[in-house]
Amino acid sequence: MSDQSTELSQFPITRKWPATHPERLQLYSLPTPNGVKVSIMLEEIGLPYEVHLVNFQTNDQLTPEFLSLNPNNKIPAILDPNGPGGKPLPLFESGAILWYLAEKTGKLLPVDPAARYETLQWVMFQMGGIGPMFGQLGFFNKFAGKEYEDKRPRDRYVAESKRLLAVLDARLAAHQWLMGDEYTIADIATFPWVRNLVGFYEAGDLVGFDQFKNVQRALGAFVARPAVIRGLEIPKRPA
Repeated sequence: MSDQSTELSQFPITRKWPATHPERLQLYSLPTPNGVKVSIMLEEIGLPYEVHLVNFQTNDQLTPEFLSLNPNNKIPAILDPNGPGGKPLPLFESGAILWYLAEKTGKLLPVDPAARYETLQWVMFQMGGIGPMFGQLGFFNKFAGKEYEDKRPRDRYVAESKRLLAVLDARLAAHQWLMGDEYTIADIATFPWVRNLVGFYEAGDLVGFDQFKNVQRALGAFVARPAVIRGLEIPKRPA
């Protein structure tokens, strides 16, 4: 057994999802907006990795093995055998993983300190605003929330989602990407959620997506990237 196999075997998650390639970064995920952030990032930077499907239909995220890696029972999570100091690093939260991978590889995060913090600001904007709000709107529009006669909760999230889209649209009016001409982890964090809002959540008409021309333009450029095309399908959804 290799040193990396031995080191990874110390993590309970590898008992449920054994590493075929223990020298590679291990990704535990599902192709949701948060999940594909990391698969897209890995495809963009070209870092070798091995992917493991966390199947919500069978409550994989609630198993002791997965909870040993992420006690918050959410995807994605990673186990990097080549973490800081050459030691394995377990990590959860998609924003933290994007930040870590950018620093690890020196890619998709500006070197200039001011631009670096500005990029992280937009990542936090997605994490604290776009993700939670778009997710709540998706619930009230597509899932069980549709049955609620009281539309005030849905309308609250519609209004806030429109406000957030307006913030993005204003930013993108003067910038190709959120950080200008440079494509960064801020874009990888944000656009899977925009895509999901108007696609899977079927909320484009609700939020008046047609009026946000700059967001539309950037979303189109994002989904046309080869790494994004690949990453959106990783891992494959359960049959």
